[in-house]
Amino acid sequence: MSTPPETVEPRVRPGWRGLRFARRPLGAWARMRAGIRASELWLVVIAAGVGAMAGLLTVTVSGAAHGLQVALYGLRGDERLSAMAGLPGYRVLLLPLGGLILGAVTWLWTRRRPGSPVDPVEANALHGGRMSIRDSLFVGFQSVISNGFGASVGLEAAFAQLGGGAASLAGSFLNLRRNDLRALVGAGAGAGIAAAFGAPLTGAFYAFEIIIGSYTAANIAPVVAATLAGVLVARLIGGRPMALESQARDVLSLSHYLLFAALGMICAFLGVAIMRLVAFLEARAAKLPGPKWLRPALGGIVLAAIAWIAPRTLSAGHGAMRMDLAAELTIGVLIFLIVTKAAASIVALGFGFRGGLFFASLYLGSLVGKLYVVALTAAGVHTSIDPLAAAFVGMGAMGVAIIGGPFTMTFLVLETTGDFGLTAATLTASIIASLLVRETFGYSFSTWRLHLRGETIRSAHDVSWLRDLTAGKMMRADAATIAADTKVAEFRRRFPLGSTRRVVGLDAGQRYAGVIPVSAVHADADQDDVVGNLMINKDQWLRPEMTIKEIMGVFDHTESDELAVLDEAGDVLGVLSEAYATRRYAEELEKVRRDLVGGE
Repeated sequence: MSTPPETVEPRVRPGWRGLRFARRPLGAWARMRAGIRASELWLVVIAAGVGAMAGLLTVTVSGAAHGLQVALYGLRGDERLSAMAGLPGYRVLLLPLGGLILGAVTWLWTRRRPGSPVDPVEANALHGGRMSIRDSLFVGFQSVISNGFGASVGLEAAFAQLGGGAASLAGSFLNLRRNDLRALVGAGAGAGIAAAFGAPLTGAFYAFEIIIGSYTAANIAPVVAATLAGVLVARLIGGRPMALESQARDVLSLSHYLLFAALGMICAFLGVAIMRLVAFLEARAAKLPGPKWLRPALGGIVLAAIAWIAPRTLSAGHGAMRMDLAAELTIGVLIFLIVTKAAASIVALGFGFRGGLFFASLYLGSLVGKLYVVALTAAGVHTSIDPLAAAFVGMGAMGVAIIGGPFTMTFLVLETTGDFGLTAATLTASIIASLLVRETFGYSFSTWRLHLRGETIRSAHDVSWLRDLTAGKMMRADAATIAADTKVAEFRRRFPLGSTRRVVGLDAGQRYAGVIPVSAVHADADQDDVVGNLMINKDQWLRPEMTIKEIMGVFDHTESDELAVLDEAGDVLGVLSEAYATRRYAEELEKVRRDLVGGE
């Protein structure tokens, strides 16, 4: 009787079962992320969640800044810092102290993380919506210190930065497509602005015009969902929006619209002047002797001197604006307030305080609008325009001149006043201001700051794909080369007609010497001649870092259909044809067009 074979236990690798069970949730997570990428409804749900987080962050930052002002300046209840009647002498020292703290903290941070934080506009224009949440949180902290100690900067940049940073974190975690991530960053930034003002339409158009850079059918639902969620969450947790609750009722005629168009022109030139003065002072402050971290403290001394004579320049100016909208101010007072507020904002930003010009531009615009009507009346021009109505129109026009976004500022006036006639007047002045700024200056404040850092973007339109189309990435690396002193007969043997169109000639040091057209060598050249005598484009070539715009400019200038790509030493890296560069550009442009119209 045979012995039954032994039962052999299967060999199981250690940890195999644990790995199998671990893969199940990972697979489910991967399927969920794929479903989110394929569904617009899911994107709307995620955007609403991001908007709720942006609303929470906005209320937190606003409360922290106001709480710091209450602790430092002894404010009571809902009292605003810029609405203080006077500033006690010893509290003037708080501004340089805040600058010293800000400078020291920023110096410690930049030692670990050098470079400037990426803001939502730069992220969407150059990085496909990628932002650092750590940098965004630090920007929020810097803004709280700057605004909390009374520097004449607003918190709106922090609201947009934190909202955009939260959106970028969520979108990267869910592995969203590039275009969806850009839309989500715009939705998060817009939700922060919407929560700050309690104005969902304003926040939505802020996202479209300033952060995303375009309106598309695919972006409307997520952006609106985010801004509505941001406003609702801010209200539910007791946030106090920076709403300007004023009623400006006025019957406007055609002559009034012409007058408001002139106001838009005035605001455009003042806005450009303010932006240029910020850059000018920033450049001068950078040349001051001493460590960089002391500059905000020096700026704080200047701000303290301004605040001593004009307390309304403190902080962003919410309280001062509410008081001045309802007050009857003389020409002298209005000029004084405009000059001191503009000076305080320029000094604060020029010396390194963190913040923005969003609310400062609204406050300055309201003062300019009032001054415009009061001055016309004093000059004997009876416009019959309510100064309060002019204040709102000036607010929108100045906001457009500095921040951009004609519809953003127009909807802010609409949601503030509920007056459609006044809204139309604001749109008129805003469009005039926008056109003049684009023609004479070309930047908003955010893109102007990027321009000073060496960037060339003028809006949040996605131009990073253009920068990916470089000569180094598009060239053929297998360029045919030959010594420039080669005889024509040898060249014809090595490169018969039809083998290639161009050959790169090299000098004795194996460096680029020119391009040799194969057809020219095979035409009527003497067999004993050297091919170097037939070379073209001896001084024309491409660098690997050149973008498609620069590449096409060189092709147009040389009227050549193929150029060599060289490194800095003159070594040949490859060749690039005009036809291939044009085709790659057309392919990427078509891809962008499909994204804009929501196509596949």
